[in-house]
Amino acid sequence: MTESVEPSNQASDEARSADRASINEPRRISPGGRLSAKMSTLARQDTAPELALRSALHAMGLRYRVQVHVPGNRRRRMDIAFTKVKVAVFVDGCFWHGCLAHGTRPTTNREWWDWKIEGNKARDEDTNRLLAEHGWEVIRVWEHESAVDAAVRVRQVVEARRRPS
Repeated sequence: MTESVEPSNQASDEARSADRASINEPRRISPGGRLSAKMSTLARQDTAPELALRSALHAMGLRYRVQVHVPGNRRRRMDIAFTKVKVAVFVDGCFWHGCLAHGTRPTTNREWWDWKIEGNKARDEDTNRLLAEHGWEVIRVWEHESAVDAAVRVRQVVEARRRPS
């Protein structure tokens, strides 16, 4: 009796491998001691732009919560949340979120930084989508924006959502 031989799935295996490689983290060179130390001290929350915006919102009489979990993804948090009216505010750093006006890319490990920042932008879009699916309105504020101007923009959205339909 002869055994039947399954056709090789080599082509599909190679395609899956190529897909995984395209999303895998690129190789990077370890940063020098000074840079590594500097990067490890950067705040992820309560940054100066966040505190300035929160202060401006508070001065306008607006009350909010901070670091509220994003519905549908407990690993992500809103910088500022107006939970009763479902308004989420994120203060995005120009470097980390790829601001077209002010964002810069390091020359060392360029491929890795491009991958990292593009990943951050994709995560931001996914977070916006998750929040919208749960009825939230998302406001993104760049760190270079005036805190007062951003607070006025946030107040307008919050007040509009407070009004009965």
